[in-house]
Amino acid sequence: MLIIGVDTGGTFTDFIWHDGGQWHEHKRLSTPDNPAAAVLAGLREITGMRPFAVCHGSTVATNAILEHRGARTALVTNRGFTDVIEIGRQQRPELYHLACRRTPPLVPETLRFGVAGRIGPDGDELVPLAENELPALATAIREARVESVAVCGLFSFANPAHERRLRDALTPLGIPVSLSAEVLPEFREYERTSTTVVNAYVAPVMDRYLAHLTDRLGDRRPLRIMQSNGGSITAATARRESVRTILSGPAGGAVGAAAIGRTAGHEKLITFDMGGTSTDVALIDGRLPLTMEGGIAGLPVRVPMIDIHTVGAGGGSIAHLDAGGALNVGPRSAGADPGPVCYGRGTDITVTDANLYLGRLLSDRFLGGSMTLDRTRLKEPFAALAEKLRITPTELAEGILTIANTTMERAIRVISVERGHDPRDFALFSFGGAGGLHACFLAAQLGIPTVLVPCNPGLLSALGMLLADIVKDFSRTVMLDGVAATPKRLRAELAPLEEQGRRELAAEGVTAAGISTEPLLDMRYRGQSHELMVPFTTAFRQAFDELHARIYGHADDTRPVEVVNVRLRARGTPKKPPLERLPPGGPVPSAAAFVDERAVIFAGRPHTTRIIDRARLLAGNIVDGPAIVTEYSSTIVVPPFAALAVDAFGNLIITIGNTAVTAGENR
Repeated sequence: MLIIGVDTGGTFTDFIWHDGGQWHEHKRLSTPDNPAAAVLAGLREITGMRPFAVCHGSTVATNAILEHRGARTALVTNRGFTDVIEIGRQQRPELYHLACRRTPPLVPETLRFGVAGRIGPDGDELVPLAENELPALATAIREARVESVAVCGLFSFANPAHERRLRDALTPLGIPVSLSAEVLPEFREYERTSTTVVNAYVAPVMDRYLAHLTDRLGDRRPLRIMQSNGGSITAATARRESVRTILSGPAGGAVGAAAIGRTAGHEKLITFDMGGTSTDVALIDGRLPLTMEGGIAGLPVRVPMIDIHTVGAGGGSIAHLDAGGALNVGPRSAGADPGPVCYGRGTDITVTDANLYLGRLLSDRFLGGSMTLDRTRLKEPFAALAEKLRITPTELAEGILTIANTTMERAIRVISVERGHDPRDFALFSFGGAGGLHACFLAAQLGIPTVLVPCNPGLLSALGMLLADIVKDFSRTVMLDGVAATPKRLRAELAPLEEQGRRELAAEGVTAAGISTEPLLDMRYRGQSHELMVPFTTAFRQAFDELHARIYGHADDTRPVEVVNVRLRARGTPKKPPLERLPPGGPVPSAAAFVDERAVIFAGRPHTTRIIDRARLLAGNIVDGPAIVTEYSSTIVVPPFAALAVDAFGNLIITIGNTAVTAGENR
């Protein structure tokens, strides 16, 4: 059976598969109007009549939110609390913007319904649910032509009885109903309501998409979906819990980076995933970084997800003049349609066009030669924009790349310097179709000494999906002070979550022997507003103090603490295809690896640059820059200030020279 990973991006849909002996890859342009079309077309081309299983990272839920194309959703909550979703928190998205407006809620005021009844903070029923109001509620929702309903009652995490009764009353409508007690059984009404609404908003869209795929794939072709937390779930689970898939593509990249970095001997990584539309970065310090503080489009989404920071800088980011006449790049992207100018249809200059103009991208070796880039179309738009700026076209092209690099550098500083990490202690793990064109320059600007580029970097997110475990996350608010939070009490609170985790993983097809669990605690000092997540061990208090000191620079082991939430991460580890090793070779690559020489512009002047076919490199080969390494899914630029070595798994380990010199080279 073929095992296939599929990642749908803004520009390309990526496929990578293992046939029991070797890895293979394929890329095709995405079909934004119907993402399933590219997925199904690629699978038909790859598989023929052979049996296969798929793990898929989808942007369907993400795009439904970003483009406001989700389901028409109603919110049912306690009477008097229908505006919680609009009031939100005090934080302003732009602190110094006097006319700042927050993102409008996904549910308008006319579709919010309040019902009498109240559960108290301890789970006691303070006011019975108004059964007499339920028929009128169902009628109002039906007449509003609602496609999905979110139900979020006060303190339902302590007692979900009212929410379940509301679902029973709405079930005859034949539309999906999302309960906050199932989506996010934790305190904080606004975040819980927002997360439940997001799930309800995207669930019908995701359900239709996955139904379309499964109908055409058939029952004999298993389909799994990547989650934002770095684990996969069945398509049936994803159709119910769609909110868990909103960052599935980037999560696959982080999982793949962690696995390959570990085999290469690098466990401290800054991942740099530059695609056609955006760039995703994450910091891995021995383990994947999880956060409960995620969100999308200004809406909080409090489900576990890999802590990934995204900026609007990609190969398709458009260069333009701002209101003051200065050159800017992004966040608007040319996407797959019309795409960059060199793709043949676009008219706006992009980052990809700038790389091609400088010779860093090769028109006849793009996607292994299967797609030819049209360099002749660049002359007129580059000349026109350069004239407006009173610079040369070459200066324009380098300026575009410098601006894009600066945007991505800021993103890396957010996850490293601003969180107390020194980027120089990490290796930059570069992937994505465009990552290899920029990685060495970014590393130079940040003082990072090493860049690691895996095999098939443009397909790493798809590969990560095949290397992912099956992961289920569960949580519960307990609100225990330091005296009550004894190990015995905490084990008792975690026991139902562990039972649920084992039961749900068994339903996902994991054997009892393949299941492992990781208990976690959300802790804070008494009086604090936010928590830190620590592993539950006998020394959990000490672990909290140490983590607090590392993040905030101070700790107080005499101050009372609170355990706010208990969490459980249940993991099933399926059989995974092995990573391939390269045959060994000497320091000098074979002559066949050098396929051409061309003039490439670095720092304003042309350099004779060797063109290398990555497929012909062997383990142990060393190449000094300048060089351009070509392969099917990406192009890797090794500037004059860098040198590469090939490791046993075919990874390119690029060493960056003196950073004081290289920063100037990049400019």
